[in-house]
Amino acid sequence: MRAPTARSTNHHSLLPFADATNNLPLMPSSSAAPATHRLRLWWRRLGRRGATAASVAALLAAAFFFLALSPDASAPATSAPSYGHRLPALVDLTLVDGAKEKGAVCLDGTPPGYHWLPGFGEGSDKWLLHLEGGSWCRNLTVCGQRKKTNLGSSDYMERRAEFVGILSDDELQNPDFYNWNKVKVRYCDGASFSGNVEDEFQDGTSFYFRGQRIWEAVMRELLSKGLSRAKEAFLTGCSAGGLFTYIHCDDFRALVPKASTVKCLADGGFFLDVEDISGRRYMRSFYNDVARLQDVRKNLIRCSSDMEPGQCFFPREVAKGISTPMFILNPAYDVWQVEHVLSPEGSDPERLWENCRLDITKCDAKQLETLQGFRRELLDAISDFKKKKDWGMFIDSCYIHCQSMNPLTWHSPSAPRINNKTIAESVGDWFFNRREVKEIDCEYPCNPTCHNTVLSRPYKEA
Repeated sequence: MRAPTARSTNHHSLLPFADATNNLPLMPSSSAAPATHRLRLWWRRLGRRGATAASVAALLAAAFFFLALSPDASAPATSAPSYGHRLPALVDLTLVDGAKEKGAVCLDGTPPGYHWLPGFGEGSDKWLLHLEGGSWCRNLTVCGQRKKTNLGSSDYMERRAEFVGILSDDELQNPDFYNWNKVKVRYCDGASFSGNVEDEFQDGTSFYFRGQRIWEAVMRELLSKGLSRAKEAFLTGCSAGGLFTYIHCDDFRALVPKASTVKCLADGGFFLDVEDISGRRYMRSFYNDVARLQDVRKNLIRCSSDMEPGQCFFPREVAKGISTPMFILNPAYDVWQVEHVLSPEGSDPERLWENCRLDITKCDAKQLETLQGFRRELLDAISDFKKKKDWGMFIDSCYIHCQSMNPLTWHSPSAPRINNKTIAESVGDWFFNRREVKEIDCEYPCNPTCHNTVLSRPYKEA
């Protein structure tokens, strides 16, 4: 499947992000390399003072838009822009040793994988793990399609991954975690690393729903490589990986008891259990199918017998039992949720929301009122967690999805800001207890620093 082309509006061009539905990266083509090199030189000259220069940030972002984005943003890329001293690190894929013997395999039976960039200096005994996103598969047909992609088989995973954003080893781009051990865990089970079905045959076809075993196998291997001796540890994830972070945050804490500080961050993972524009709860139905197919319920310990299994899969329920400090990073107008939770195609037969889904600036007054209601639903859902002293949050008013793995939105001269703080600065302040971070942005379109996604065509379900 091809991912939709994305760009952004409101002053800044957006490095297209990974499609949370099929995880096909939306990256500039290789022809963008000279432009991104020029931008890196500009960033070096700007230094930290450039982060507050709005006019320069606008120029920088505009230049990237015109010079770096190819007409087909889903084309393969050789290099993503890196706002720092050097090109992003390219980190090799490692397949988990002995995974097949443990039954810890991807949908097609191939071993799972991860990319590990060792730490250095003072960060050599500190670890940051990032769980990849990529939606979910709700039935055998869709899971069968995923088996032929990087989301269901390690045979299709790229052998090297660029580490940018929260995974960058460049101090300018990632000031608080640049020298840590950093791991990107690949997603290939279709249920946020939470399924565990013993029988490999479904309707006569081989499927392995073993996400829980994948998580355990990856952790065993990383613990043996030094994670067990970590002094500080940070579990993060994007989209479906963000949902996983809510589900397994306390499990992660238990695995690294020697660490003095263990915290978690979910990026774009606070999916809402709300009625869509037709009055039905499409996402709950979707999660019901995923939970039943992969027997996820047994991993959701707070799921009561009177609740549908899909209800228990939503962060509002999962997060109630979390004791480990958690950071909620979410846009109030999540572009993926607007399309799949609020206004799925099946609930919009007359396609009245089609233009609004693709570009928030095309929404009419009534649709914007609905979007503001969606924002209020999010703020209500996180209200109890806002009261937790050791939790943090950054809820911007941008029309985007994941932001921590994007060098432009994580920390750059043109990064989104709330109270003049970037996401990276806010997360660092929270993690190291420099200040309490409970940042809630004003309503759209109040924040001129936002990167608002514009899609060329709708997302397709995985």
